Amino acid sequence: MSASIDKSVIARLTKNGEKFEILVDPDKALEFKHGKEIALEDLVATPDVYHDQGKGEKVSPDVLGKVFGGTDIKKISEIIIKEGEVQLTTEQRHKMMEDLRKKVSYIIAKEGVNPQTKIPHPQDRVLRAMDEAKIKLTLGRRAEEQVEEVIKDIQRIIPVSFEKVTVEIKIPAQYAPQASGIVHRFGKPIKESWLNDGSYSCQMELSGGIKAELIDKLSSSTHGQTVVKDL
Repeated sequence: MSASIDKSVIARLTKNGEKFEILVDPDKALEFKHGKEIALEDLVATPDVYHDQGKGEKVSPDVLGKVFGGTDIKKISEIIIKEGEVQLTTEQRHKMMEDLRKKVSYIIAKEGVNPQTKIPHPQDRVLRAMDEAKIKLTLGRRAEEQVEEVIKDIQRIIPVSFEKVTVEIKIPAQYAPQASGIVHRFGKPIKESWLNDGSYSCQMELSGGIKAELIDKLSSSTHGQTVVKDL
């Protein structure tokens, strides 16, 4: 098992009058509980099932077989996590929620724009809007799954949209090999070509926020000699 025992928490399930506890990674267990596929070795810290983990009281194979229909630890662990409760300390819950808030706000700041100005909102402005709108995120659900809901709730405070734009990018020959690599880190071009003079040209579909970041990185890499044009 590769999940850290030091960072693990208890997942607990009461079934058929018996209490079952296992040690799990808190982040991965919540993600798994909400549908993400995760390998058992990344979920569970030990291969043991307990009646009371704190007292070290392990569940006998007979009881596991009677309640779960077998002794397969993988299947039993999955049932305990999905049907039971993952116990988090206040500190763990607070940290996980803060990390989730930052990730959601980062996605909105990076991929969204103010539809009136076509300019992205800074991440700290998005965070303030989330606070003002009293946004409540759900631990265990991926940040990407909650972005749309958050945008709907903060629209009354700041205008946000995930508008897509298609751009044409032209990079001079002397910068093309390195700068074309930057382009590919931002997505897959719709079409691209290397011209006879060694220069590079492509078309890409991007969100407004990513477009601004891409232009900035290309400009820095090519000393301002990249041409980016909206199509």
